[in-house]
Amino acid sequence: MDKNYDVIIAGSGPAGLTAAIYASRSNLKALVVTGVDVGGQLIWTTDVDDYPGFPDGIQGPELMEKMKKQAERLGAKFVSGDIKKIDLSDKPFKVDTQEGEFLGNALIIATGASAKWLGLESEQRLRGKGVSACAVCDGAFFKDKKLVVVGGGDTALREALFLTRFSPKVYVVHRRDSLRAFKSLQDRAFANKSIEFVWNSELKEVLGEDKVTGAKIFNNKTQKVSTLDVGGVFIAIGHKPNTEFLNKQIELDEKGYVVLKDNSKTSVEGVFAAGDIHDWHYQQAVTAAGAGCMAAMDAEEYFEEQKLVAKKVSSKTP
Repeated sequence: MDKNYDVIIAGSGPAGLTAAIYASRSNLKALVVTGVDVGGQLIWTTDVDDYPGFPDGIQGPELMEKMKKQAERLGAKFVSGDIKKIDLSDKPFKVDTQEGEFLGNALIIATGASAKWLGLESEQRLRGKGVSACAVCDGAFFKDKKLVVVGGGDTALREALFLTRFSPKVYVVHRRDSLRAFKSLQDRAFANKSIEFVWNSELKEVLGEDKVTGAKIFNNKTQKVSTLDVGGVFIAIGHKPNTEFLNKQIELDEKGYVVLKDNSKTSVEGVFAAGDIHDWHYQQAVTAAGAGCMAAMDAEEYFEEQKLVAKKVSSKTP
């Protein structure tokens, strides 16, 4: 397999695969390092109803497979596994993967952000079967069902408020007796009659075999265990951007998200970012895909600018 590329794309979710499609269409030699979960977080989503172009909806894994095949047809190459190490100190950039080292004159970071989970066996077993970490993605599938949202920050309250569009009762389970969310969000949640707070409590088990049928709740003050009869559980304890492999070689914010300087450009020339790796707010497949398009177009412009600089330098050489 060739070791040298115009652009190396880290990540194979909607952002990374769209970047690969646009880079390949621009005649850039592109390599996608897929990560362990080929397709990103969407491979854990069963029904996708909000991605344009699919009037009857589409399964998350099927959508990502179609995007991957499109990128491959246009010429993008793929290597599986995670990036072990990266060197941005000089060009070409060095990217060390499980299948060896590759060199790229530009890099697009699209490794996304991973939802934080509680670590319960039942939570993972029923993931995609009534357990979710994205109300905007999955809320419409829970119409008229009672739901649980776990968390006490901004994310939890936004999820709960959104879910009241579909659910007659949303229980917000929080391990403390006060919230960490912005005051304006708290006011809206307290005023919403469809939201009920379950204080000083923790989710201990998600009940159900093939789908969620309830939630076992532990009160950490009274030590009592109770059961909520619900049809879905939303874990809303935040996300963690997948930036560890960068080893702080580009600028990150206090939460670890990539800081953008101009459009998709990062603090290192020739390095671009797309999707949930910088977007902590929207975190949608369609916005990630749009960001992947922007990153690939910015990379193409970067190469054109480099050619112009090289041409000017050569024209001045005696």
